[in-house]
Amino acid sequence: MKKVHVFNAGPCILPDQAIDQAIKDLKDFRGTGISVLSVSHRSKEWGEVMDEVRANWKELLNIPDTHEVVFLGGGASLQFLYVAMNFLEKKAAYLDTGTWAHKALQQAQGLGDAYAIACSKDRNYCYIPKGYEIPTDLDYFHITTNNTIYGTEIHSDMDCPVPLIADMSSDIMSRPVDVSKYAMIYGGAQKNVGPAGVIFAIIRKDALGKVSRYIPVMLDYRTHIDKGSMYNTPPVFSIYIMNETLKWIKGMGGVEKMHEIDAKKAKTLYDEIDRNSMFIGTADKEDRSIMNVCFVMAPGKEDLEGDFLALAKERGMVGIKGHRSVGGFRASIYNACTQEDVEALVSCMKEFEQMHK
Repeated sequence: MKKVHVFNAGPCILPDQAIDQAIKDLKDFRGTGISVLSVSHRSKEWGEVMDEVRANWKELLNIPDTHEVVFLGGGASLQFLYVAMNFLEKKAAYLDTGTWAHKALQQAQGLGDAYAIACSKDRNYCYIPKGYEIPTDLDYFHITTNNTIYGTEIHSDMDCPVPLIADMSSDIMSRPVDVSKYAMIYGGAQKNVGPAGVIFAIIRKDALGKVSRYIPVMLDYRTHIDKGSMYNTPPVFSIYIMNETLKWIKGMGGVEKMHEIDAKKAKTLYDEIDRNSMFIGTADKEDRSIMNVCFVMAPGKEDLEGDFLALAKERGMVGIKGHRSVGGFRASIYNACTQEDVEALVSCMKEFEQMHK
């Protein structure tokens, strides 16, 4: 079978360990004789998985007892509404750093007074705004820590005078996080911690119950905390794969080790982009994402974009075409993407440069 190197922006490449275990459990889940696809979410065996996956999240991110972890169906886009429904009483501010951050803001504006405290759209979202002040009268301040389309990232946990809520869909488990600084962290699993179909939400329990509006039962985070993420049938298989992925991260040495690995991969690729005469990066260097590396053809080389994509495909690169908002190329180097994958892409870039000298 031809070797391929997967750089898809999502769903992500999953670790072989998780896939291999899933293949076994698709036939016989934990000795039950039942496929994991058919197991009852009320069974003892499934209850053990739910306990495990919560414990793995808490261990890997050192989540304090003040916070609870829930798993819900759907994607992070639905959480844009959940967040505003559960936290917005009077006023909220958002840091507008890209498409998904802007969409989160739009959902909040449908429920109350929400605005962008700062925005980087003026330069096509190629940087993270700085120097803004966060008012103390906000219900919450919302950030998107990694911007998959534009390749920018907030690299550290900020101090915030109001409840801080973060969409960490595409950089969760890629660095240690001080969860105590956040009222809530949420995201879709399909970038770093599992397949599409489930979201994670890490919620400070005392931050809930502050709004006066009626919250439908299914949109109330307290419902899902009280029922252990099983108020209704959960996305069983997606949660199962998430658990196997977290086991793999633990086996790799935890989040600290993943950050070391991810930073090395990113440096390898960014160093080549900066060296290679055929390409330039699109994000400001200080704000470059270690998860989504965006680059384009160098000035005067734009007509060679299709040629590079063709060569990359021939060399086994999958998913490097950039988002239409940016163009060019995007290599998403999530946790399960290997150093070998990145070096293969770098070799392809070097080969392309030699072909056009």
